[in-house]
Amino acid sequence: MDLGELQVFLMVAKEGSFSRAAERLFRTQPAISLTIRKLEDDLGQPLFVRGSRPVRMTDAGTLLREYAERLINLRDEVKKGLAELEGLTRGELSLGVNESSIHALLPALAIFREKHPGVQVRVNRMSSRDIPHEVVNYRLDLGAISFVPRDPQLQATEILKDELTLVVPPKHVLAKKREVDIPELAKENFIAHSVESPFRRRVIELFARHRTDLNMPIEMPTIESIKRFVQMGMGVAIVPRMCVRWEIDHGWMKEVKIRQLSMPRHVYMVSRRGARLPHAAAELFRILKET
Repeated sequence: MDLGELQVFLMVAKEGSFSRAAERLFRTQPAISLTIRKLEDDLGQPLFVRGSRPVRMTDAGTLLREYAERLINLRDEVKKGLAELEGLTRGELSLGVNESSIHALLPALAIFREKHPGVQVRVNRMSSRDIPHEVVNYRLDLGAISFVPRDPQLQATEILKDELTLVVPPKHVLAKKREVDIPELAKENFIAHSVESPFRRRVIELFARHRTDLNMPIEMPTIESIKRFVQMGMGVAIVPRMCVRWEIDHGWMKEVKIRQLSMPRHVYMVSRRGARLPHAAAELFRILKET
């Protein structure tokens, strides 16, 4: 039993005639009769009283008609829903990010929301190492990470080039400088991120190579809390520039270049290789490329 057979059945029931149903469906009467016979064989029940004029349904036919109409209407709803997904008037976009990579997406997500307010955007915060696995297993549409995954089932597209930068409170003595050397930072209190990462280790090693103490008396669990503490004048911090661009532009903290610090960071959008992206995910990709 398929939807095509049910449509034939409903037309016969509506017209009360095999011949008129055939005309309406642009098919021959034998073809209509064969379809109804196959449907009856599949169900093990006669659907029409043979020989009656007009054609009358049996009890089984009356019951099937109710369910068949529901199924056809549901098919039409599915088609409508798919059209709405394609037109981005509804649907869902599921992203996986770590704490810092979300900042690379915010401008594009703002544009996406303005253009497609009917699409539900779900941003899931998780460890970078877990994001590729979630994308492969279709639990995420896309993921933003700072490395190229080795999984051959994934492809990575660079969406942002970033770097680590030093930020200080606006009234800090270093705020008047554009550049500093690492030895000048020996007496500063650094507000550090309590989460281990390759960049944290590289910064510690960089200060060690320059025989300069890296004082980290305060460790915070999030970049947002680090930024807030810097603004409160509690210390300085080395953070991804994309995470503090807004505050720097508004003068809430000052950026100071460390001459010896050169640690570029790349943010990649990962997706399933060879798979067609959902319409919402493809649209976000398009916006990212434009911006």
